[in-house]
Amino acid sequence: MSRSWLVLIFTVLLFSCSRYNKIFKSKDTEYKLRMAEQYYASKKYNVAQQLYEDLFTYYKGDPRYEDMIYKYAYCFYYQRDYLSAENYFKNFLEIFPKSTKAEEMDYMRCFCYYKQSPKTDLDQSNTVKAIGAMQTFIANHPGSARITDANKVIDECRAKLEIKSFKAATLYYNLGQYKAAALSFTNLINDYPDSNKGDEYKLMVLRSYYAYALMSIEDKQRERYEQVITEYNDFIDRYPDSKLLKEAERYYNLSQNNLKALTK
Repeated sequence: MSRSWLVLIFTVLLFSCSRYNKIFKSKDTEYKLRMAEQYYASKKYNVAQQLYEDLFTYYKGDPRYEDMIYKYAYCFYYQRDYLSAENYFKNFLEIFPKSTKAEEMDYMRCFCYYKQSPKTDLDQSNTVKAIGAMQTFIANHPGSARITDANKVIDECRAKLEIKSFKAATLYYNLGQYKAAALSFTNLINDYPDSNKGDEYKLMVLRSYYAYALMSIEDKQRERYEQVITEYNDFIDRYPDSKLLKEAERYYNLSQNNLKALTK
């Protein structure tokens, strides 16, 4: 970068800092509020946030106070500080529970949990909170136009939890912990009964129990091969048209043959 550009950037920064200091030091609260509104409108949320903070004590009880608290909460949201935003959306609801903006603030409070939901490899506490919060929102606002969006958030969060559970179950299988894998895949089926991967999970239950039986001592093998057969019968009841039926049948036949061998 050339020296002239550095000088220009430094000059602009110096001018901006000087202007900000002038606004913050001003005793004219109306002027500061106008500037806060201008900075908010121009998406300079960090500056707007600080100005609103300076003005709250002067405008508490003023008709404009509600809008200030409203925009203050959004300042954090737009800066992607979702933890603080959730707190200040909640704060708005506590101060103005009867506001016409209360439903919006309640939704945004819930949405902040969703925005804090990390990728599937990490802790999913906020994902679980987002689901619970959105379910409560739907119950509290049954006629809301935001219910469709709330349900989309719930579905996306549940899909994320399903992926995390699938990865955990698969890891058990890959580590040779076949009983734990079978139980984990069974839990997946029970927890996500509407999943389009139910037959895949059920096949993994069969594979896991078959591998578990295969590595067991002889005294335990009979009951464990019988478990595979039980799971196969459940598979064909649940998913009679599954494309995985032949593979499931393979584990059934292997288990039947191994049971016959045990009786000899």
